[in-house]
Amino acid sequence: MDFTPNADHEAIVAAVDSVCAQFDDAYWSNCDEAHEFPWEFYRQMAGGGWVGIAIPEQYGGGGQGITEAALVLNRVAASGAAMNGSTALHLTMFGLNPVVKFGNVRLKDTFLPRAAAGELHVAFGVTEPDAGTDTSRIVTRATEDGAGGWTVRGRKIWSSKALESEVCLLLVRTDGEPGDFAGLTLFLVDLDPAYCDIVPIPKVGRNAVASCEVAYDDLPVEDWRMVGERGRGFYHILHGLNPERILLASMACGIGEVALKRAVAYAGEREVFGRPIGANQAISHPLAKAHMELNAAFTMMLHAAWRYDNDLECAELANTAKYLAAEASYFAADQAMQTHGGLGYATEYHVERYWREARIQRIAPVSQEMTLNYIAQNIMGLPRSY
Repeated sequence: MDFTPNADHEAIVAAVDSVCAQFDDAYWSNCDEAHEFPWEFYRQMAGGGWVGIAIPEQYGGGGQGITEAALVLNRVAASGAAMNGSTALHLTMFGLNPVVKFGNVRLKDTFLPRAAAGELHVAFGVTEPDAGTDTSRIVTRATEDGAGGWTVRGRKIWSSKALESEVCLLLVRTDGEPGDFAGLTLFLVDLDPAYCDIVPIPKVGRNAVASCEVAYDDLPVEDWRMVGERGRGFYHILHGLNPERILLASMACGIGEVALKRAVAYAGEREVFGRPIGANQAISHPLAKAHMELNAAFTMMLHAAWRYDNDLECAELANTAKYLAAEASYFAADQAMQTHGGLGYATEYHVERYWREARIQRIAPVSQEMTLNYIAQNIMGLPRSY
């Protein structure tokens, strides 16, 4: 890796910061409280080409890598937009990566230009009620319809942005039985309301972007909508999952950054017993620790992104980056709450919103415990524990 200052990366950061500065904390709080998608913000980011930054230039995208996409989302989250702002964008950024890698010509020509322009909203359909982290247990099934197409029936949960999305990258079973990875196939399907029932899941935070349960009731899917090879869907979708972990790590670092920024400002201004509370090591030491942990996680994220962009194995680093960033982000947000004392629980200071959104990272899209299981078993060679 080369850590020499990169003028292009600095320009990306400056440009995204400029756009995000137009949307203050009040904007994001209002979107969150009203459960309203941040359309004004999204349109400005799409108009600037940021949504399509990682889509190849031949389809109208920026032709950049996951590293550049990660920088964009980091600055969005660090602006105070946190998860609401970054997840409004990131599903298109990483969700279509399997299409870029494995999609047929018609699939790419039909959807990638619209995605690059920010016109096509994409959801991700993997998790099921009885097949959470254990993807091999997926039961949503696509059956051949006898006319060269498929029919999909089943149910997915935690499909973020499904309400706004036209299509969904959907992992289904075409062959075999639950427990068999080889029987899974990937499709880019229409979220046709005639066949799809989409219901938002009530949740504690990040409410500007809904997470949904989607029931597929004999959804017709044309054969050309298959992404890659039949039965290879799980392996194809890894080209979405590893970038997802990298992008989530970048977002987590951004949330931690803005929470820490607010905490430091408050600790320097708030006086108790005749001096700023930041003069007390009980306040300053945890904030310094949070700063160091965020920097370490961000560096790991950049390493993982560099490996992915250079076609090197990156699963270990992608998972490690996501784990470390989730821990660092939550620690920073929690310390920001603690630094503000009782006012940290008040909405006017916004740190409670950062705290709620940082907490998500330790659960989704994979729990910290399952990440540790992955590292222990697949990287260190320890016996399977589950």
